[in-house]
Amino acid sequence: MREFKAAIFDLDGTLLDSMGVWETVDIEFLGKRNLDLPEDYLEAVTPMGFEAAADYTVKRFGLKEDPEAIIQEWYSMAKDAYRNTVALKPNVREYLGLLKERGVRIAAATSSDEELFKPALVNNGIDGYFEHIVTVRDVTRGKGYPDIYEEAAARMQVKPKESAVFEDILKGIEGARAGGFLAVGVYDRYSEYEKEAMIALADRYIYDFGELMEGEYNI
Repeated sequence: MREFKAAIFDLDGTLLDSMGVWETVDIEFLGKRNLDLPEDYLEAVTPMGFEAAADYTVKRFGLKEDPEAIIQEWYSMAKDAYRNTVALKPNVREYLGLLKERGVRIAAATSSDEELFKPALVNNGIDGYFEHIVTVRDVTRGKGYPDIYEEAAARMQVKPKESAVFEDILKGIEGARAGGFLAVGVYDRYSEYEKEAMIALADRYIYDFGELMEGEYNI
């Protein structure tokens, strides 16, 4: 069991129960173009920022479309859900409150965009817990690398070894471990296919944040 001074949370699929939104967006977006959703598509684009995901989509499906126009279409399809229906994973608010009470610094590291995640954080009453929110646009490389977590730690002026990263995808756990962070895997049904690999690599794997509220806040 190890203590930590700072916690860095992914948002989609980790704190926010939002990955179903993106599955729906992907199905509808590709369906408009008479394309089926490949089984590995969501896995491929989840660690990316929107720009990289749009470029990947254009290349993978041979689309003759502007990536920026694709991003705007995705935004318009997802905005309503983030503003009105995206909820928290179980016990998220309670766990963030517990960390805050115990003086643990809190930041977020996300592949999403503020225009989407900000309304969801506000609606669910957790926007005030984060000292900093770092996105993949703020760093050179996406998830799978430690850059985004290192930037969050630097902004909080804490060392990676003193910080815990919470992620629902294997790429996130790989990036956290590569940077010397404690890594906590968080179950999400949309990443269940890589659960065993996450369990093997992470310092701890949880199904519910309530598990971390039993006793001390160590991992």
